[in-house]
Amino acid sequence: MGTDEYLDNIHIRILRVTEDLRAIQRELNCAAMQAPTDPELLEALTRLPELETIQVLKSALDQMRHFLWFYMQVMTNESEMGDRIRQSVATRVSPDLSMGAEAGFVEKFKEATEAAMLRYLADGKNRKPN
Repeated sequence: MGTDEYLDNIHIRILRVTEDLRAIQRELNCAAMQAPTDPELLEALTRLPELETIQVLKSALDQMRHFLWFYMQVMTNESEMGDRIRQSVATRVSPDLSMGAEAGFVEKFKEATEAAMLRYLADGKNRKPN
């Protein structure tokens, strides 16, 4: 599969998922508006399986939102962090080597977070999407 075909497939999937998410939002909005006046609907919406399903969706969307923020930082030239991450990917320098004893907790945490996201992105190239 060529790069253009791969990107076209990703674009189509993004459009399809976006459309599905908007449809889910509309349906949940309608259900939320009707629930106060319909006790049976309210009871059905507050059952454990339905609430668990919504929680799973929320969790997946939160994770995707964080990933997309990071992805945009890496892929655009809009941030200094994106430049630093691209440089560290290109040079393959271990973040542990750059941390001395004087590095503060926040700096160590920031480096660890960047390293984890880089590993996630690198591993993602070899895995099939969920």
